[in-house]
Parts: sequence; C-alpha cells; structure tokens
Amino acid sequence: MYFAVRTEGNPAALIPAVRAAILQLDPELPLDSVGTVVDLVNHSLSQRRFAMLLMAAFAGLALALALVGIYGVMSYSVTQATGEIGIRMALGAIGGDVLRLVLYHAGLLVAGGLLVGVQMALGAGKLLASQLFEVPSTDPMTYAVVSALLLATGLAACAIPAFRATRVDPMSALRNE
Repeated sequence: MYFAVRTEGNPAALIPAVRAAILQLDPELPLDSVGTVVDLVNHSLSQRRFAMLLMAAFAGLALALALVGIYGVMSYSVTQATGEIGIRMALGAIGGDVLRLVLYHAGLLVAGGLLVGVQMALGAGKLLASQLFEVPSTDPMTYAVVSALLLATGLAACAIPAFRATRVDPMSALRNE
C-alpha cells in the first residue's frame, strides 16, 4: 500500500508528522520507505545516472587518448618531413604557408577519422538507445556538436607540431638530409 501526501512548503519537514499520523491510525503498519517524490525519482534514476557517468568518464578518457595519439602521429610526421619543410622554406615559403600545409594534412586525417567514427557511432547508436532519455540515438544536433568538438580537438592536438614545423631552420634541415 502506498500513501501520497500533497503539501505546500518543504515536504521533507512533514515526514515525521506524516509517519506519526499513520502510526497513530495503525501502530502495526510497517512503514518501509518514507520520503519525498524527489527522493523517489532520484532513487529510480540512480542506476542510469551511474551508467551515464561511467560512459562520460570513458568518453573523456577516449578523448584524452585520441589527443595524445594524434599529437604523437603529427609530431612524428613533422619530424619525418623536416627535410621537405626545410626545402620549402629555402625556396621562399614563409611560416604561415608551412603552418597551413601541416594543418591541412592534419585536418584531412582528422576528418577521415571523424567520418569513420560517425559511421560507427550510427551503427552502435541502437545499442545505446535504451540508455538515452528523450534524445534519439541518431540526433543530428548531437552528431554535429560532437563532430565539431572532435574536429577542433584534433586540430588543437596538431597545433604544437605545426608551430614547431614553422621554426625549422632550412640550412640545418638540408644539412641533415
């Protein structure tokens, strides 16, 4: 049996009075869980909130790993292309040209990874549909915002190697080749 009491004001302050009134009517009546509707809703959603918190933590970890991976690949790529960058700068390319070149290649890699990732997310979205609340698993706004965030994050990870490429000394790069 369930009882619901509507009140104006703080419902938690009335719990002892409601409990006493019910026990006054029938002292043998077991009162299992007395609380507010907010407590009841929070308790019913606690498992879903924990699952979403775990998913958010793992998503953050995946984003950090992606940042480190992209940074490592681009850093290695810039190191390997030092000779080419030195030749370009010796022939008159300025730092902005080199920066645009490196960021363009990085953008192509990030965009390709993003296209593959969006396709995989659309496929896996049906598995997560039961965990989402009032948001479809194929929400275009969510995909657009997350894609923009990942593109910006990927390009930010490429920024340090790209700026390092602009400071390549043409003479030392050509000597090493």
